[in-house]
Amino acid sequence: MIFDRLLSGDPPRSRMLALILVAILAGLLFTPFAFPGAKALNVAAKICIFIVLVASFDLLLGYTGIVSFAHTMFFGIGAYGVAIALTHIGPTWTGVVAGVAAALVISLVLSLVIGLFSLRVKALFYAMITLAVATAFQTLASQLSDLTGGEDGLTFKVPELLSPAFSLREQPFLGVSLDGRLIAFYLLIAVTVALFLLMLRIVNSPFGRVLQAIRENEFRAEAIGYRTVVYRTFSNMLSASFATLAGALLALWLRYNGPDTSLSFEIMIDILLMVVIGGMGTLYGSVIGATLFIIVQNYLQDLMKVASEGVGKVPLLRDLVHPDRWLLWLGILFVLSIYRFPAGVVGKLRARAVRRT
Repeated sequence: MIFDRLLSGDPPRSRMLALILVAILAGLLFTPFAFPGAKALNVAAKICIFIVLVASFDLLLGYTGIVSFAHTMFFGIGAYGVAIALTHIGPTWTGVVAGVAAALVISLVLSLVIGLFSLRVKALFYAMITLAVATAFQTLASQLSDLTGGEDGLTFKVPELLSPAFSLREQPFLGVSLDGRLIAFYLLIAVTVALFLLMLRIVNSPFGRVLQAIRENEFRAEAIGYRTVVYRTFSNMLSASFATLAGALLALWLRYNGPDTSLSFEIMIDILLMVVIGGMGTLYGSVIGATLFIIVQNYLQDLMKVASEGVGKVPLLRDLVHPDRWLLWLGILFVLSIYRFPAGVVGKLRARAVRRT
């Protein structure tokens, strides 16, 4: 009963999916102890950030049926808001709050303007408009070097509690230093869980059901009395807000932000891939998609290096599994996953659970 209320009446509906979600959460919680090293911690932190980012995009694409290429713009606004505030105000919590608040205001205004001026046009034209706006914003961020640091970006300090120099105790606990970096990691997990549950609440509210009705048949939703432009605009604003918060989390974790870090179009492509792999219109798909994609993205090259060394005496095979070709194999894995799971991993697992009942 408690879990049902916590999940807003939208449980995984698949025992296998529930086990996978629990395993992912446990893996994230125990990463510092089970997988020592900076890389594993950074990968786990990136998974948390992209769960929020991908879920926020799924709120727009999967639940409302809106295709937008401006999502990384709001992601970048959140990151730059924190970076600029902490650079000028200093490494204080006041700077963090001011940066997040300013970024949210800017994102809400921009998403409202984009929504009001663009959501009345057809889907393809809206996608092109958002792509143009995102590209213009990335160019602007690169050129305003006095404010954003230009192409070099901004490196800044975070509040002492989140700094690696801060220490709770001198002696390590289970071989792990209890420093500010560890505190920042667990704070990141807590915020990720809270934001995910909030989005789950939104999509399972009456507002969320209207969004799904618009996705299925906008004309019918309009005919029964819903002002679809208003709902689509609010969906755009909510999605932008959560993407902004994800950007703020990224900046706080990296203590750096630049155009390629948060505004790159490659990030937008990655988000689309994660949504499709996990399953659109489920939110749980963001957890599966982000985890699978980021783990493969970070460790596939290492695995290929080992494989290349193992088949070093076979020229053709050695060239095929060369680490420099990891993007080729990532693309092949993506195509195979779409072929095997056309409705995403979550859709496949839920369909299998229905067949067994």
